[in-house]
Amino acid sequence: ILGTGSALPDRRVPNEELAETVDTSDEWIVARTGIRFRHIAGEGETTGTLAIAAARKALDAANLAPDEVD
Repeated sequence: ILGTGSALPDRRVPNEELAETVDTSDEWIVARTGIRFRHIAGEGETTGTLAIAAARKALDAANLAPDEVD
């Protein structure tokens, strides 16, 4: 492995926001899952656009151009 990359949707949703629509609380979620926030895809963000962003970061980390990958 020469390089890795990752990408997340821009929208970051804290537990407090989730608790406004679901009968739960930040404390309950954190105690059971350890999760404090999650990322939710917005307009124009898809698994494809996130994969492209992650791939570009991996190529940069490996100092490779896309045409150098077989």
